Amino acid sequence: MILLLLSALSLGFVGSFHCIGMCGPIALTLPVQHLSGYRKMAGILLYNAGRVSAYAMLGLLFGWLGRQFYLGGLQQWLSIALGYALLVLAGVQYLNKRKPAFFPDLGGLTTGVQKILGNLLRRQQFRTLYAVGFFNGLLPCGLVYLGITGAIATGHVYQGALFMAAFGAGTLPAMATLAWCSHLVNIRVRNRVRQMIPLVMVIMGGLLIVRGLNLGIPYLSPAMHAHTPAVVECCHKP
Repeated sequence: MILLLLSALSLGFVGSFHCIGMCGPIALTLPVQHLSGYRKMAGILLYNAGRVSAYAMLGLLFGWLGRQFYLGGLQQWLSIALGYALLVLAGVQYLNKRKPAFFPDLGGLTTGVQKILGNLLRRQQFRTLYAVGFFNGLLPCGLVYLGITGAIATGHVYQGALFMAAFGAGTLPAMATLAWCSHLVNIRVRNRVRQMIPLVMVIMGGLLIVRGLNLGIPYLSPAMHAHTPAVVECCHKP
């Protein structure tokens, strides 16, 4: 779990420069630019706390889904399958650098979230910052989908939430810097770091595969066993 959390932090940090391109316009329209000192930082942290909360909620949901595979005895194969899927996506993204890897669009759900987010941004109120961050975190994003694969692989509700929270924490440095002083994060820096995304995907995919191999190595590849209810024997003879 420790290695998975480290991979979540790394994925969040490296991917945060992709987030700047996707969510940067939202961060730059937050009603904090006219503030100074601790109030500006408080607003930025409030917005990012909303994003991390949304990721943690997704982690709870998909951690629960992974738990169902665990209870069915399929957690080992699921981890291996997710790992191979990440390796394939990393290869596609590396070979086709001009286009992002394919990820599904959520259609009507995306439209609904965008409407709510638009209404909140139009208010330009400090008290809406947490909600803005929360709904921003629910927007479809390829990197969030990658984080979700890790949450599923944990096979545990709370560990899934922790994994996604760590992913969100990894995005904080770049997103906070963007909102505080956008001129420091130029296009050249973003592109350099974004080139590392396939490498992080390969590392994470490799960890998931090794985890699923059931090698009995603590933290790296712990033994996985399907959950079976204990058999209770009656002490009374017929």
